Amino acid sequence: MSLLLNPQNYESPQMDVPSKEIMAKTIRFFEDKGLTSIKEDDQASRWYTDFIKFIKAEQIFSTLLTPAGYGAPDSRFDLSRVCEFNEISAFYSLSYQYTYQVTILGLGPIWMGDNEKAKHLTAQKLINGGIFAFGLSEKTHGADLYSNEMTLTPTNDGHFLANGGKYYIGNANIAALISTFAKYKDTQDYVFFVVDSQHRNYKLIKKISTSGVRPAYVGDYELIEYPITSDEILSSGPLAWDSALSTVNIGKFQLGFASIGICTHAYYEALNHASNRVLYAKKVTDFPHIQKIFTESYARLIAMKLYALRSLDYFRSASDEDRRYLLFNPIQKMKVTTQGMKIIEMLLDAIAAKGFEQDTYFETAIRDIGMIPRLEGTTHVNIALVIKFMNNYFFNPLEYPAIPKRDDPADDSYLFRQKAGKLASVRFPDYHLAYEGIQVTNVSIFQEQIELFRSFLEQASPSPEQSKNIDYMLALGEMFTLIVYAQLILEDSKLHPISSALLDEIFNFLVRDFAQFSLTQISNFNNSVKQEEFLQAMMKKPSLSPATVQTLWETEVKPLVGVYQG
Repeated sequence: MSLLLNPQNYESPQMDVPSKEIMAKTIRFFEDKGLTSIKEDDQASRWYTDFIKFIKAEQIFSTLLTPAGYGAPDSRFDLSRVCEFNEISAFYSLSYQYTYQVTILGLGPIWMGDNEKAKHLTAQKLINGGIFAFGLSEKTHGADLYSNEMTLTPTNDGHFLANGGKYYIGNANIAALISTFAKYKDTQDYVFFVVDSQHRNYKLIKKISTSGVRPAYVGDYELIEYPITSDEILSSGPLAWDSALSTVNIGKFQLGFASIGICTHAYYEALNHASNRVLYAKKVTDFPHIQKIFTESYARLIAMKLYALRSLDYFRSASDEDRRYLLFNPIQKMKVTTQGMKIIEMLLDAIAAKGFEQDTYFETAIRDIGMIPRLEGTTHVNIALVIKFMNNYFFNPLEYPAIPKRDDPADDSYLFRQKAGKLASVRFPDYHLAYEGIQVTNVSIFQEQIELFRSFLEQASPSPEQSKNIDYMLALGEMFTLIVYAQLILEDSKLHPISSALLDEIFNFLVRDFAQFSLTQISNFNNSVKQEEFLQAMMKKPSLSPATVQTLWETEVKPLVGVYQG
């Protein structure tokens, strides 16, 4: 069965009936609405009242986003189905995924806090159809937590007054509650509290117009002497700080699945168009370079899905003793989403001007896909995080029990009590394990690149000056990221089996991408003679097999023509 989402022939991987029904009803809602109506809403920047009503009527957010014990019997925060809904909603429009994404962020500090009254109130507001918001970013400082200027000032009666503004906040127009990050004015300790977007001391300044997610509401708001009691305070001090970081960690993870959803829909539309278009008395898809575009973009899309699903297994299996997800999550956020940009760019080369026509889904994908890597922490921030794990990944292996495929129904409660900090203490098993039993030519070539990279770190490691050069280390981090990306793809190819032709094509582009990063490292920075020798050796050429590409085209890509008509 294909890993690609096809709404017209879809069977949810969830094991329980209520979860399957949520996904089926969601697909039915969007299919009934239709692409024409979705595009009209997008072009008019029309708020999706119908979607909000649907979410309430079917109790979707309340079921998917309420931890066990606070809502209805079917409610649990099960990351498997949370992510599936991300992919499905983004398949139709990132605007719909965005209101869900922002609600997840808004709920994070509530479920992580120690205010039980607020948790029960939140569960009821979800049942009532409420959506939520995350008041973290500020106009001047962005998401720089240290520079946060929102304050809580104590009053004589033991309460507080909140003052300050937040900027680029999704759902700011009608959020039932907005989890707001601030500092106590007197102690400068961090604090999270909730506010009501309809309160008279809440001033909604404006909707921030964006080129993408037009129907969504990205707001600028200000709190003016907003009264806060202990009932509204979610957490203070270290817990508030940790809640901010852990919430972003959960939120940014969702974005990989959103990118997969967008690329899947765009892929179907592009393939359908190209296969039905005739140029020079030939179908466009009969041209070898067009077949190459669709074959490689298919391989990149399947690789995205394989990585995302495997990183999901690790996130769901996390504990204080196994925090490998702290490496895998930022790669999910950074690598999966930038691969999404790459795919849309490739497909656009195949369909050219058609992609810009206003009645296509593709036109929306062009505008939306580039937003995703730039939400919840930009690419360079995530790479800077990733390189903190590099030494332990290569040189301090530790045995772990095997992580199974995690598609079981479970409440992923650890998400709300994540252990923050001490990234350098996170350990990994021997990375060679993922390659055991695989005999594929381009996988072997990539392995050679990995060993050269490891030797580079061991025998020609960055000098103190190079280590202080953020640009140099970020470029090196791109290569390390690709190694981890490949590991999880391989692991998941054993859990979600794919053809050897497809695996070879995936590692064909991984070898090329790795070689390109090696060239970037040589071309942009001064390296020692030894370093340059290693980097040049890493610039390997993949094994080129036209027969493999043709097999993949005939057996896996061409059969996708017409399977989904949006």
